Amino acid sequence: MKKTRPALTIFLFFLGWVFMYADRNILSPVMGSIGEEWSLNQTQLGLMSTVFFAAYAFMQIPTGILADKFGRVKVLVIGFIVFGIGTYLSGASATFGIFLMMRALTGLGEGTYYGSQYGISSTITPKKYRGLVSAIINSGMAFGISLGFMSSSYFTYTLNKGWQFPFYVFAIPTIIVGILIAIFVRDNSHKEKKQNVQTTEKVELKKIFTKNHIFVYILIFCSLYGFFGMLTWLPYYLQTARDIEASQTGIISSLVPWASIPGAILFGFLSDRIKSRKPLIIGLALAGALCQFIIPYTENYSFLIVGLCLYGLLGKLALDPVLISYMADITPQSMYSRVYGFFNFSGMLSSIFAPYITGYFADKTGSLEFGFYLAGGLLIIGAVLFLFTTDKNQASSNSIQSVSLKREEKLV
Repeated sequence: MKKTRPALTIFLFFLGWVFMYADRNILSPVMGSIGEEWSLNQTQLGLMSTVFFAAYAFMQIPTGILADKFGRVKVLVIGFIVFGIGTYLSGASATFGIFLMMRALTGLGEGTYYGSQYGISSTITPKKYRGLVSAIINSGMAFGISLGFMSSSYFTYTLNKGWQFPFYVFAIPTIIVGILIAIFVRDNSHKEKKQNVQTTEKVELKKIFTKNHIFVYILIFCSLYGFFGMLTWLPYYLQTARDIEASQTGIISSLVPWASIPGAILFGFLSDRIKSRKPLIIGLALAGALCQFIIPYTENYSFLIVGLCLYGLLGKLALDPVLISYMADITPQSMYSRVYGFFNFSGMLSSIFAPYITGYFADKTGSLEFGFYLAGGLLIIGAVLFLFTTDKNQASSNSIQSVSLKREEKLV
């Protein structure tokens, strides 16, 4: 049996997020062109992202269960290849209805990644490095967002290749990354513990619905609501509300992910070295909420740029690795894929509603600003509720995890 190569595994998972987020964000800069081709209103434009995220969210819980039972790598790779095929077919769609179906197929494929990937990476990473490693892997999201925004704008508006072209370009490397993960990544956690799984599964299942877990699920919902609302509508908002050239919106929107890279690594590093992650989590959530208010409120172009950079530095992408590490601390290792499945499902529920609701209120009010303010308010609510988490619950969970691991070692 081939040994696990942590550095290579981390790099491939980083690439996985690059193409996951590139695919999601090649859509945003070309929404106006797609809308013109098929005569769509803003509510229908929001629906294009909503169907993707609905399919993606639907896959989170079953994927976590299947990954822990049959193998995280198998489930991840099958989904990743489906995701690549769905990306290509999105570009080949001849009607709006077919396009929606292909975006749903893409979402189903991508939905196998989160729980499987973080289940593997959390298992192979020592606790003292989890925040940093999660931040490094997560930085692939930032590269992907920027790559998607900039390449989509460049291919479509600078080279005049048409909105379909970026979908074709990204489909092939996506499938290649899936194949590389199948070849080089190893995970046999589903084969261990088979003898004691029936006796411990019911007990362990309760451990992913403690009070601490539930408040994290709420916070990630609130955090991702604003994040995906912004990713979906920011280029369009810059074009229509700020009168910025379409060819430039991809570059400006990319300020958010680029600023997030040093922020995520810094806060991931700090979270590994502080006694309690709780104050850091609450602080980042409130900072992200403040940025959601600043971006639409300011009329000054320079302040707008500062707000976008600060949101990248302190917002969702900086908060994510800290929350991922926190979840690993309070969850038995055998339940990692499931807890990350529920964790991401909770967050992605917001992404189902955010694009559509933002578009709906834009149609009703004639402005996209309300969507930003709503996102900021939700994030404040999530931060306040997280105040009620307790360190006692975390210690108890860690103790149970330690006992569970000792039992597994005896069986092996």
